[in-house]
Amino acid sequence: MWSKLTVDMAEAVVARLPLDEDYIGLGGRALIAQYMMDNVDPECDPLGDENVLIMCGGIFSGTNFTTAHRMSLGGKSPLTGGIKESNVGGYAGTLLAEHGLLMITVHDLPEDGMLYYLHIRADGSAELADAEEFREMGAYPLVEEMRERYGDNIAVMCIGPAGERKYKIAGVQVSEFGGMHPSRVAGRGGLGAVMGSKGLKAVVIEKPAKKHEVEYADEAMFRSAATELNKLIAASNSTNPFHNFGTISTIEATGANGILPTSNFSGKLSDDYRNVGVPVFMKNLATRGGRNKVPCQPGCVVQCSNVYNDADGNYLTSGLEYETVALFGPNCRIDDLDAIARMDRMCDDLGIDTIDAACAIGVAMECGKIPWGDAGAAYGLLEEVKQGTEFGAILGDGCEAVGLHLGCERIPVCKHQAIAAYDPRNTKGTGITYATSPQGGDHTAGLTMGRAFDDCGRTAQAYASNKLQVAMCFADSMMCIFAFAHIVPKLPLLANMIAGLYGGPVDMKRVTHKLGVTTLLTERFFNEEAGITADDNKLPEFFYTEISEATGSVFDIGDIEIDTIFDF
Repeated sequence: MWSKLTVDMAEAVVARLPLDEDYIGLGGRALIAQYMMDNVDPECDPLGDENVLIMCGGIFSGTNFTTAHRMSLGGKSPLTGGIKESNVGGYAGTLLAEHGLLMITVHDLPEDGMLYYLHIRADGSAELADAEEFREMGAYPLVEEMRERYGDNIAVMCIGPAGERKYKIAGVQVSEFGGMHPSRVAGRGGLGAVMGSKGLKAVVIEKPAKKHEVEYADEAMFRSAATELNKLIAASNSTNPFHNFGTISTIEATGANGILPTSNFSGKLSDDYRNVGVPVFMKNLATRGGRNKVPCQPGCVVQCSNVYNDADGNYLTSGLEYETVALFGPNCRIDDLDAIARMDRMCDDLGIDTIDAACAIGVAMECGKIPWGDAGAAYGLLEEVKQGTEFGAILGDGCEAVGLHLGCERIPVCKHQAIAAYDPRNTKGTGITYATSPQGGDHTAGLTMGRAFDDCGRTAQAYASNKLQVAMCFADSMMCIFAFAHIVPKLPLLANMIAGLYGGPVDMKRVTHKLGVTTLLTERFFNEEAGITADDNKLPEFFYTEISEATGSVFDIGDIEIDTIFDF
């Protein structure tokens, strides 16, 4: 039987309780949507006492299914004003499952204004401990402090200074398996600010002395289906660029066809990406002692993560991802991969979303605050975030805040959240996802990725966005989307796994409808109650009017496609 922890920050009390019957069979994004609908007033202040910070595992937590130990963090977003689920890898999900914990909910605000950390001990007991000595400490030194105090067999989820200051692009850093670097981040939507408002600096999880045993309705059925899917995912590695190079390989796919954003989403075609692409990345790994094919959590067969060292062979950052490289790189016209890696490390230590931070710096360059391509000046703006200067605090609130402050006409956001590194004029289905997703401008909510859809007409693009948004809902409820991409030919086996684990019929609607469509519609209803309207389901005007020089295209999807996408 799964348990949950409820953390009352007002009383500084932690309680371990059985998981509510209504939430059995839910996990990840689906669990967050239902819990928020049941327990959180959509009109509440995201940084007030009524909001709840949720940390939870997926529906296959505790099993041998690869990537089953992704975690979802959720709450009402201080950035978008709506519901938020941010999905993250790392070691924490594994250890929580081994403790028999599917969910942690953090309630209220500390009346004493103190800073705490939640300590989950090896024996399963949990308490809040004084974290005042760690106030304003970065994520990297904090994890080292916890490692010295509690040993190597721990996982840490924490905020940096940005979360304590309640910056709207603050994320929650999660230590990765093996190296323990706090480089996995639930970055989108400002959930680090919610954690900071609660006075919670970190969650420290010791490896349990006794591992929780998962109860199966039909273990043979589950293991048969899970083993087949695990083998299918592993077999794809020979041709999977994410396994062989990492997500940075996406630059080679987007750079040549105008999907890669350049110069603050100007639509210009540039080959600057070649200076920060796979050949340079792999050369630097090989000559400096770095590594790719690194799993961020135990049991992952995709292994898309990496360790990136500086020119002297010293650790610089890990999990250097496509979004970070693309948006700090070509979108800011910075062609120095080492400089981008240093900015990635700084963002992880501060605890801020690299997507929103990089888009904000692109806007600052467009407005002439710093020159295009000046990596030193860009790093200097992140230093301002660290120092808490007036402009640093504005940047800490994200791309839109910087754009409005500087009077920029081209601000690439949707629902106040910076869009990811795919130009919606040239991958229009993704543009529809940006515009309509309850999560705001989020590519992981349904990335159609390119010409295969865009050449099929407007109806096909809306259809593709619809289906992928549903698929991403149920994928984020159970596994990593990078693994999910390879099980589509055997998708019905997910229904076998659910029946084998939880009982009941082998019915694909338990996947597509319960975890997919229902979740998506629940999120949309929450947002409507929170005050988000149809007018918010649009991209910035410049995407509709400014022609992409790379393709001659604009985002020409009309209101009919946008307004009817969720008429299931």
